[in-house]
Amino acid sequence: MEEHLTVGRVAELAGVSVRTLHHYDAVGLVRPSARTAAGYRAYSAGDVERLRDVLGYRRLGFGLREIAELVDEPATDAVAHLRRLRGLLLDQRDRAAAMVTAIDRELESRAMGIRTTPEEQLRMFGPQLYEVIGSDYLATRRTEPRIAARVWEALGDARTVLNVGAGTGSYEPSDRDVTAVEPSAVMRAQRPPGAARCVAAEAEALPFEDQSFDAAMAFSTVHHWHDPIAGLREMRRVARRVVVFTHDDSASGWLHRFWLTRDYLPEVAGLVADRPSVDQLAGAIGARIEPVLIPWDCAGGFFEAYWRRPEAYLEEPVRRAVSVWTRVGPEAEQRAVDMLRDDLSSGRWAERNRELIALDAAELGLRLLVA
Repeated sequence: MEEHLTVGRVAELAGVSVRTLHHYDAVGLVRPSARTAAGYRAYSAGDVERLRDVLGYRRLGFGLREIAELVDEPATDAVAHLRRLRGLLLDQRDRAAAMVTAIDRELESRAMGIRTTPEEQLRMFGPQLYEVIGSDYLATRRTEPRIAARVWEALGDARTVLNVGAGTGSYEPSDRDVTAVEPSAVMRAQRPPGAARCVAAEAEALPFEDQSFDAAMAFSTVHHWHDPIAGLREMRRVARRVVVFTHDDSASGWLHRFWLTRDYLPEVAGLVADRPSVDQLAGAIGARIEPVLIPWDCAGGFFEAYWRRPEAYLEEPVRRAVSVWTRVGPEAEQRAVDMLRDDLSSGRWAERNRELIALDAAELGLRLLVA
């Protein structure tokens, strides 16, 4: 027999007042549909599920009218709501981490007697993750030609290409008809003159008809998507070929293989714990998986690019162009930088990583998915 919960018990478990639940009932947002043996109104399992979604959206700052539209979407099931809530919460966490970083910088400036400008003071409130990391992309995130060649070769003879999560467009092929998709205004603003047409949209809801493109590509962006599986399936829907450059986040991929995450930033393991595995990503679109080696002098500027040039990670512009450093938070970042600086000075880093010095390229879990 299905368990029913009384209004009082639901209020206690959810941490809201009975008055709030009565209001949700009165406005038709969540109405208890069951009855107790004594005839009192009670919440069924379905009612509780709907209330959970309502409370999740409410605590993210949505208004009741917006919430009603969200929970009444006929095509959105419980799993879709959970994925959406998860993505919104991750965004909220990233914004909070970015704000903490900005505040810490101003505190450091003030400790040195430097006053930030009014524009800088206002800019710290409410930025998206890319609004924090995106401003340095042009300085450090350049096209690595050897990796670009692998991506472009995988595109085959495609003439029309959709670049999803395109950023500043550093890996877009110049000899094809490219349409870019990028949700961040900061990133779109940094696209150079003459770059491909760029549409403001997200991977999970591409505004194009089925099979609109010969190929769709995504370069080092899947880990930022709210729902990577949904985004890849959207790419598969709108294109006949899909090429994705991403990471194998498993311990055998790079968490334990890359010295920076292994020895200095163990927090990264927590950031990737809930992500779909590279096998799941490939399975979602029927892709084959190809390893991609990183040359020692890689120009790409992504997280692993400086594996044989550890001193680069001591530079602020390098770190600000990589989302991992913002997401681990300022305390972990400063600890890692201090430890690395000490190990470079003492020679401990060189001793610990002797085998890297002679390598021209390293296998650190970068993967190309081709479907």
